[in-house]
Amino acid sequence: MLSIQADVLSLSFMNASEINLKWKELQRKVALNFDTETPDIKVMLFLIGVQELGQGPKKFGKREKEELMHIATCRLFSEMGFYELQGLDQDGWPHWTLIKPIPNYTLLEQEMILKSLIVDYFEDILA
Repeated sequence: MLSIQADVLSLSFMNASEINLKWKELQRKVALNFDTETPDIKVMLFLIGVQELGQGPKKFGKREKEELMHIATCRLFSEMGFYELQGLDQDGWPHWTLIKPIPNYTLLEQEMILKSLIVDYFEDILA
């Protein structure tokens, strides 16, 4: 049985099997909408980063792709109170500040947290 810390469970009422079920469905929808292979967590973070940047689809360099995934991670973890948006730079890129330390989650907990936050994110923007 998966044991996830209390603060992780508070972000969603889903248990691990529900998270995985919703994750698979989200992957299926994204793959269908983008006519691509099943996206992994990195692809989902990239898509969220592009959405949060708000500059539409375009070609991004390797460094920019990494920054987009960082933007997505900060945006997602802001839902748990770890990051706060500081504002946009002169190029329109969001900048976040860590406002409380992120606990040392196990790899499985990290994966479940990210999946849950990603599912919630897409549910919110598609609602």
